[in-house]
Amino acid sequence: MSSTDVHNEAEDSGPSGYAAARLRLLTEGARSGPPRRAALAELTDDWLTGLFAAGAEGMRGVSLVAVGGYGRGELSPRSDLDLLLLHDGGDGKAVAALADRIWYPVWDLGLALDHSVRTPAEARKTAGEDLKVQLGLLDARHIAGDLGLTAGLRTAVLADWRNQAPKRLPELQELSAERAERQGELQYLLEPDLKEARGGLRDATILRAVAASWLADAPREGLADARRRLLDVRDALHLTTGRATDRLALQEQDQVAADLGLLDADTLLRQVYEAARVISYASDVTWREVGRVLRSRAVRPRLRAMLGGAKPTAERSPLAEGVVEQDGEVVLARAARPERDPVLPLRAAAAAAQAGLPLSLHAVRRMAATVRPLPTPWPAEAREQLVTLLGSGRPTVDVWEALEAEGLITRFLPDWERVRCRPQRNAVHIWTVDRHLIETAVRASEFTRRVHRPDLLLVAALLHDIGKGWPGDHSVAGEIIVKDVAARIGFDRDDVTVLSTLVRHHLLLVETATRRDLEDPATVRSVADAVGSQSTLELLHALTEADALATGPAAWSSWRGSLVADLVKRVAAVLAGDDPDEPEAAAPTAEQERLAIEAVATGSPVLALRAQTEPPTDEQPSGAPEPLGVELLIAVPDQPGVLPAVAGVLAMHRLTVRTAELRTLDLPDGVDGSVLLLNWRVAAEYGSLPQASRLRADLVRALDGSLDIAGRLAERDAAYPRRRGVVAPPPRVSVHPAASRLATVIEVRAQDAPGLLFRIGRALEDASVRVRSAHVSTLGANAVDAFYVTGPEGAPLPGEEAASVARKLEETLRG
Repeated sequence: MSSTDVHNEAEDSGPSGYAAARLRLLTEGARSGPPRRAALAELTDDWLTGLFAAGAEGMRGVSLVAVGGYGRGELSPRSDLDLLLLHDGGDGKAVAALADRIWYPVWDLGLALDHSVRTPAEARKTAGEDLKVQLGLLDARHIAGDLGLTAGLRTAVLADWRNQAPKRLPELQELSAERAERQGELQYLLEPDLKEARGGLRDATILRAVAASWLADAPREGLADARRRLLDVRDALHLTTGRATDRLALQEQDQVAADLGLLDADTLLRQVYEAARVISYASDVTWREVGRVLRSRAVRPRLRAMLGGAKPTAERSPLAEGVVEQDGEVVLARAARPERDPVLPLRAAAAAAQAGLPLSLHAVRRMAATVRPLPTPWPAEAREQLVTLLGSGRPTVDVWEALEAEGLITRFLPDWERVRCRPQRNAVHIWTVDRHLIETAVRASEFTRRVHRPDLLLVAALLHDIGKGWPGDHSVAGEIIVKDVAARIGFDRDDVTVLSTLVRHHLLLVETATRRDLEDPATVRSVADAVGSQSTLELLHALTEADALATGPAAWSSWRGSLVADLVKRVAAVLAGDDPDEPEAAAPTAEQERLAIEAVATGSPVLALRAQTEPPTDEQPSGAPEPLGVELLIAVPDQPGVLPAVAGVLAMHRLTVRTAELRTLDLPDGVDGSVLLLNWRVAAEYGSLPQASRLRADLVRALDGSLDIAGRLAERDAAYPRRRGVVAPPPRVSVHPAASRLATVIEVRAQDAPGLLFRIGRALEDASVRVRSAHVSTLGANAVDAFYVTGPEGAPLPGEEAASVARKLEETLRG
């Protein structure tokens, strides 16, 4: 159906005609994007004009005005209609009747309506009191009635806005910052709000308002396209959900991507992130310019008085060759020649980051337009400036984003393009891949005093996940990429080898420390063989911590840090020549020894609960310690069924297991018997923790068989069915035959759920294997558990038997 046909169908101005024409327009497959939004706005204009004409016959001094998004002609399928009925203060009853003739048909169609009836003076007064109203009026557009009335209001509102800009813009900036704090950054969220999150449609509208103030203007390159892209996504979201929503939920992303003709949900998110990044960067630059102009206006009268009326000149302070500071920004010196100085962008970026100042937009654009490519390999100065930039801490982020906004980063590092704005669908990660890499470099800058080669640490931090843009294991792909990148940057052969080793094994320490038995010599020796040298181990330790801290709160804690430090100490001893085949058993603490002796003496389990906290961090130095949960120590006389019994009792009491270790404890001389020690960290799902005596009593009953844990958990699951949500991938159980000489290592990766550890423990008991030690960790919604098991005689399982146990365990968990 053509546009003319659609409008003809709506000519009767009745709700049915408009509704039919609107439906046809929204279901036309050939029309989408700006043309459909404009056509929908025009169709709606025609319908409302008809309603106005029918009700305003003979009336003067009244007009119908579209404001906000409708005023801009940006009607998405479920957008509100923002309308103002403007009048000159004449016949109030006639105006009220006219309003009813317009508003009620809109409501009858179920359309959302934001409406008001005001005189021009009332509209201006309300705008002066309410920023949202004022922003809406800046986009006022005449629909019907007295055109002069509408034009007069528009002129007055714009004049008011420009006159009040020095006061209103700082207020608007503060409100924007508060909204960003609440909603987060659109360019990093897995379920973003396309309108309210920082870098979304609201910020794009605010940039238009700032430009209308004539005080500052946003960088326009790419801004209109970014806004259009977000509007297109919102249109598809409205059609997919049938609701007026701006939240791009996970379950809608595949359909929205398909409606937009995109490959998949990741491609959709990447486009959304790219658009948000353009708007966020434009906002940063614009607000910085607003601040500069307002400061200049405040200082200028006093300076002119002091200088006798002469115009003050901006002070320029040298920072580096070709780089100066002016008005709180880093700009190029007058003598700088980017076309002859390929290192200038890195030198300017390093100087800006070191000074904690932003790079001038004009300077970045000039360099992007004229600078020559760096030679291969890079000159030593370029490499040194890159390392200086990466080692500058938190200011690195803004400077890097300024370079990236103008395409300079991908010129220096072409492989960066594959990770730029790439989403990470993992609850543990809070950043996109590229931002995570920069964040890791920021964190690594805090550890440069801990290593002999800080340059290698910082470059490894920048590149450790560079392989995530390629298929397969990102560590393997990254190792290949880094060999090429490091050589191009100008590192020698030995340094290239170290960097590629760091990238290949950047997950090795934390995965080994949290999932393997550190008392097993094979564990320590395998890490030593992979790392190869003390200096590389030192770098890998710092990279591991920086990577985890840059991932998110769930990826690092004092507990994980202590495990990694313990592993590093053991590996360092091996690399120094010590023999790990004669390990010293870890000495029990006084409390562990006391519990073990009591367990032997009583022949029953003994336990202790102790609250754990994380010390305040640099980000929250004065805040309360971060709660880590409760440490649960249990000593039990060695017997079958301990693991499922403890896990089942905790699940019954709605205690979530964050981490868990189980091992046999060496008792003091003269004490007979064998004791299992369980050192677990737990947290209550809700409510308070149960008393230790209650846990112990239930554990005694679970071990003697008088407590039916499986039945109790089944009853609870039946009474409280789990809510539908994102479908988790199926569990995977694997055998790692080379991970230990003393036991068979079975690793379970599954969606964390109440009772999961109980089901695993019971399945292992049913398989007649003995759990020698267990290492359980929870990362977000994912459980990664390693169990060192032996046969009844204490020997590792034969290969076929181990595979059979793993297969049956996986079938149990899938069922």
